[in-house]
Order: sequence, then C-alpha cells, then structure tokens
Amino acid sequence: MLLAAAAFAQKRPITLATVNEVGSRERPGPPVWAPDGKAFAFLQGRSLMLYSIATRSAKILVDLDDLDAAAVKPAPGDAPFDWTNRRVRTGDLQWSADGKALVAAAGGDVFLIHTETGKWDQLTKTAAVEIDPKLSPDGSRVAFRRGWDLYCLEVHGKKETRLTAGGSATLRNGALDWVYPEEIGLTTAFWWSPDSRSLAYVQFDTSREPMYPHEDLRGLRAVFEPEPYPQAGENNASVRLGVVQASGGKTRWLEAGDTRETQLMARAGWMPNGRSVYVVRTNRVQNRLEALAIDTESGKASTIFRESDRYWINLRGDPVFLRDGKRFLWTSERDGHRHLYLYSNDGKDAKQLTRGDWEVTGIAGVDEGGGRVFYTSSEGSHLERRLWVVGLDGQNQRAVTDEPGTHAISMAPGTAHFLDTYSNLTTPPRTVLRSADGRELGIYREADRSQEEYDILPTEIVQFRGADGTRLAGRLIKPAGFQSGVKYPVIVSVYGGPDVALPVRNAWYGVNLDQALAHRGYVIWEAENRGGSGRGHAFETPVFHQLGAIELADQVAGVKYLLSLGFADPRRVGIRGWSYGGFMTVNALLNAPDVFHAGFAGAPVTNWLNYDTIYTERYMGIPDENRDGYESTALAQYAAQLRGKLMLVHNLEDDNVLFQNTLQLIDGLQSAGKQFELMVYPQKTHPVTGPAADQLDEMMIEFFDRSLKTVD
Repeated sequence: MLLAAAAFAQKRPITLATVNEVGSRERPGPPVWAPDGKAFAFLQGRSLMLYSIATRSAKILVDLDDLDAAAVKPAPGDAPFDWTNRRVRTGDLQWSADGKALVAAAGGDVFLIHTETGKWDQLTKTAAVEIDPKLSPDGSRVAFRRGWDLYCLEVHGKKETRLTAGGSATLRNGALDWVYPEEIGLTTAFWWSPDSRSLAYVQFDTSREPMYPHEDLRGLRAVFEPEPYPQAGENNASVRLGVVQASGGKTRWLEAGDTRETQLMARAGWMPNGRSVYVVRTNRVQNRLEALAIDTESGKASTIFRESDRYWINLRGDPVFLRDGKRFLWTSERDGHRHLYLYSNDGKDAKQLTRGDWEVTGIAGVDEGGGRVFYTSSEGSHLERRLWVVGLDGQNQRAVTDEPGTHAISMAPGTAHFLDTYSNLTTPPRTVLRSADGRELGIYREADRSQEEYDILPTEIVQFRGADGTRLAGRLIKPAGFQSGVKYPVIVSVYGGPDVALPVRNAWYGVNLDQALAHRGYVIWEAENRGGSGRGHAFETPVFHQLGAIELADQVAGVKYLLSLGFADPRRVGIRGWSYGGFMTVNALLNAPDVFHAGFAGAPVTNWLNYDTIYTERYMGIPDENRDGYESTALAQYAAQLRGKLMLVHNLEDDNVLFQNTLQLIDGLQSAGKQFELMVYPQKTHPVTGPAADQLDEMMIEFFDRSLKTVD
C-alpha cells in the first residue's frame, strides 16, 4: 500500500504548460478510404501516408514539401483578404475510382499522386491558385476553381477548358459565401455527374449581402477588409443552380425556387441516373423543407418529400443514394427523434428503419449486398455513442460495438472494415481496425500512455433536475488534494447553444484546461441545458424565439445542485465560455448575479440582431416578426445589473461573432458606470489561435485567481 501511494504521489501535476505541450503533439489526420476499402490515405505532419488493410501497416507515399516546392508561387499582389469560411471543404484528398491515384491541391497547384509508386504528376502550373480539385468519376478529367470561375483539365493531354465566365468576388461560380457553410452545412459548390460529362454548380451572387467594415490595424496604415456578412433580417446571397458540360459551353440554369428572397438552397447534387439533380431547400426560417428532383434536360422539377415543424428543422448530412439507382437514405426528426428513413427516388415509397427515444447521429456505411445500413446512435444512453446495424427492411437491428462509452467510426466503402476510436471516462482513445461484425483485427493507433505520468483527476458524471423537473446531466472534477469539509471555488464551463451536441459525454477528457484549473484548486463543473442537440427535438425547442432564458435557468439549477453537495463555495462561482458560451457567460453575470460572481466571456453575442441570418432566424425568427424576443435577449440593457467581475475577450476581426457585439456591451457597461476588464486580439478568426492562445489561457487563469481565490 505504501509503494502504491508513493507511485501515485510521483505523478506530475497538470499545469498550463502541460496542457500546451500535450496539445501540440502531432496527430494523424482523418482517414480517406480507397474505393475498394482495402487502404486509406492520411496526413501525418507533412507526409501523405498510405495504410494497407492487408499488411496492417502504413508507409510514406509522398512528402508534401516536394509538391509545395514544385508549385508555381502565386504572384504577389494587393488582393483583399478572402473571408473564406472555416467549414468550406477545398483541400481534401480524393481517390480515383480505380484506386490507383489521389488528387490533391498543394502550394496553389493540383497534383495527381500514383499510389503504387508514390510518383506524382503536376496537373497545373500557374501563378494563380487552383482550389477544390475534383476528379471525374471516370478519372479522365479534374475540375477545379481558379479565382471565381470553374475550369476543367484533361488528366492526359492537359487540355484545359474554362467552364464559367464573369466570376468575381460578388458573383461566385462554384464558390460559397460565408454564411451557407457556417450555418447550413453546404461545404462545396460543384459536383461531377455520374457519367463524367457534366458538372452541376451553384452560383452565389453576394452583391446584395451587407458588407461588414472590418479593418486590419496592425500596419502603419489601416487596411479596409470588408466581409460580406448578412445579419439577422438582412439580405442573403441570391443562389442559383446550373449545369455545364465538361467540354465547355453555355450553362443551363435550373429552376430551384426563390433563393433570392424566401428560400435557402441547403443541399444539391446528382441523382444516380446522371440525368437529374436533387435540391433540398428550406424556407428562410427553416421550418419547412422540400426535396426536389430536377431533370437537367427538360428542367422539370418534381417533389421527392416534404417536412415541416412547428419550431425549426435541423438538417444533418446529405441524402445517401443507393447503387441500385432506386432508393436513398435520409435522417429526420419528424417523429421527435432523429432516425433513419429509406425513400424511393421518386418519393412514392418511404419506410422508417429505426425508432425510439434516442438519436441516430450519422450514417456510417451501406452494405447493399447484405441489405443493411450501419449507423451511429445514442441508443441506451445519450451520454454514449455506439455503432449499430439494421436491415434496409427495418429488421435485425443490433449493436456492432458493445463497449460502453464513445465510439467514433470511420467505415470503409463496402463496409467490410471500419476504424473504431473508442474511449470512456477512464479509458484514453484507442483506434482499432474491426471487421463488419465488430471483431478487432488490429491496432491502428494505441492509446497515448504518455498521459499516465500526469495526475489526471477523476471526471464524474452526475444527474440532477432542472427547476421544472427536467432530468439533466453534469460533469464534475473535484480539485487536487480535495478534502471533505473545505469549501472550494467553482469554475463553470458553458456553451449552451442549439445545434451543438450536449457537452457531457462518457468519453475521455484527458489532459486539458479543466485539469489545469482543478490542479489550481477549483471545482470544475459543466452541465447540460435545454436547447442542446442529442436528446430529441422536444429537448431543444424550449429556447425557440427566446435564446438564453431557458438555458440560463438550467445552468442555475446545475450550480444549485453542485452547491447542495456541500464542497462548493456559493460566494465564489465563476463561469467561462466562448461564442454562444460567451453570450451565456455575460447572460449569467447580468441576469443571475446572485449565483455567478466572475465571468470570462470570449467572443460573446450580445444582441441577436448582430448575428448572421441563417442561424439566428432559425431560432429567433425574422426580427420584424419577433421584436419582443430580440429586444428582451439583448444584453447591454441589463448592464446595470452587473455585480461580479467580468472580463471580455474578442478578436477585432472576428469573422463569425462580430466585434460589434462586444463594443455594444462595452458602451452599456460604461454608461451604467460598471467596471470590467477587456483584452482585444488582432486576428481575423473566431477563436484566438497560435501563441496568443497560450497568453489568453494564462490571462484567464490569473483573472479567476484574482476574482475567486479571495472574497471581500
């Protein structure tokens, strides 16, 4: 016993330096499976790697530095900063259909990498930047975007054809605006037809979108960097869908509805027959959805299915068309929980494959030969994720992964194999290769045992009730050296917003900032609140048209439960969060000042009129139709209620939550005579990144130490 105690005592405490060191360790990128499912490519640092299922081993395929060195360097210029959304997918690797090559963009050019030899061909050699390369299904051509127009290049012969003309920063051919990928999940804007003869693409006309006046102030002179950003109630981009031949020619525009004023084009792509494209569109406030099939020759559109909801529709993923050319899979919350549905391509037949008081979280793969679909779900507990399988007839449902905890799945085409990254509260992530029946075939990534040298404090999951009786879960870490009878300060971590998975999970948390704070003597607490996704639509919708009210009530209930345990000091409760979590942090300090005494608010939304159209209008409605909701949730008007310590942090050129939010709150606090702290960063992103992020964390810890370690 003495030896065990001594070994335990030798474990190193977790500090901010520890968190930074562990977080900086190189990790492999996600797998990109070969079409036959017998190999996958992945990035390891600057190396493109190839993993063989047969040999259970990886090898270096190519050094990306070599591709960058071969690329033609873009000409220097004074082009304005490009506000490309972080969710746009323009640099992904893509396999050829025969599995013999990969196409990749590097250094602004496009390359074809041969998987058998590791040799590569440079397909483009221009000073302009080519992005988003996509191989045709037959492998004969590659399409890409240069500037704001689409081009097509023959792989053999290198003949290049310009497919669109007239593109500009405000007329984007095959290119997205900022808000569509951010809030509705449209991550690319052009698609090859199955027969490799045509491309369907979306054109975004952003000329009607308001321009937010960002400025870069770091140089000798201010540089104007306006961002097209539609705030709630303002104009979205005008969007239209066209089809153009890969050999060039005039675009044939298709009628997909009024995407200028009243509708959003949420999804698009080709039907398996190669003659029709599908479009999934919603109305502006996203409580009505319609899927259309549009014949590209006649332009005739027919409805495949419709959905509607009293509140809003959560859109997840794309239709998954089966190779039989007759059916597709779709997930929907139409019965109150997200489940699998099988539709005929003409919409005449529909069958619900799964049902129950739990959520399907994603389609992992389809085995058409075996007549079954693999999916991840929360069946059994919303705190966990496992892989399941069910027949395409809705029968023979069973779990494939049995271990309690969280399983992240990457399944090979054909479903013969999958990678399973598994963890729980006490087990670090370990990635193994499994067969379709769940048998472990080999280890891909062993668990990181280096963290065992640190004193990782236990994470507990507890259950409590909201003020209205709703069952909720909380995540608790007691401070290092915990002693019964001592009252400890608390730091609450919060996000709290809709469209994000609930934060409490039976998964490994490991060495992180919460651990560093717990080692400094804080009780760490994180709780669910209504509005978060993963427990059914009815759990989300109480926040409708009144963001922040129900969420705060549930967070207050969580803190009161924590205080009832007897070791948390009710006079020293802090809260921290970013983005919606920043909104919740300010909201807590202003509207529950008797519960929360210090708050560190990063990039907070302080008035929903400031936030973007697609997200805000989904939950708050059109401003003119919900004036009371927008007015009551604006935070600056409550500035006089601040009693605790508040620190605001924001990037001056935040492309997502505009700095305008923080400035308006500053104005309200100053007018109310309230003292607060402020740190401004000059970055052009929503999070603070790089070395500045380390400085931010140090500042946050120092802020809470000053605010909560002593009480007047």
